[in-house]
Amino acid sequence: MRQMDEGRKIRFLRGKGATDVSSRLPSSGIKSRRMSTDLVFPAQVVLAFATIGMLARWYVAPRLAGLPRESALQPLLVVQAFRYIGLGFLAPALVRPSLAQSFAIPAALGTTLAAVLALAAIAALRARSRLGIPLTWAVSVVGLVDFANAFVQARGAGVVSDLGAAYYIPIVIVPAAVVSHVMILGILLRRSDNRQ
Repeated sequence: MRQMDEGRKIRFLRGKGATDVSSRLPSSGIKSRRMSTDLVFPAQVVLAFATIGMLARWYVAPRLAGLPRESALQPLLVVQAFRYIGLGFLAPALVRPSLAQSFAIPAALGTTLAAVLALAAIAALRARSRLGIPLTWAVSVVGLVDFANAFVQARGAGVVSDLGAAYYIPIVIVPAAVVSHVMILGILLRRSDNRQ
């Protein structure tokens, strides 16, 4: 098939009667009212934490309660292993070019480090290695410090409106990972206390 240059293509379409449809639509007189991201974003984060927290409490925690510590930690660490998704903060096709690099770089690298540690912890726990529990602690410490740093950087740089398609990360991935961290720490601390 013969390719047309962009100018010829546009002239061709205009010649066939293609017009701007919006110019022919009647004005309804209704003004579009969009909620501010300053209201929508926090509401979505709160709803995500509530939803994921309830699901974890009602469905996940009861199933993990009777398992040995090493087995109970593994599915929670799987949630952390998906944190590599944070590398999307560095993808030009995913975020706006105006996204503050002071947020994007540490957030992307911190989440990826947490993901790699989670994979190592899962492997160590499955192999019944003595490194399993220390690696799990490392996942929690690194992961929570990463989230705290990302929160501070995001607040300082006002990044929410520049997240583009990566907007879902702080409203889905982060709440799931934080709930997972809380559950991991609960298991680690509870099982540590039981051994004393």
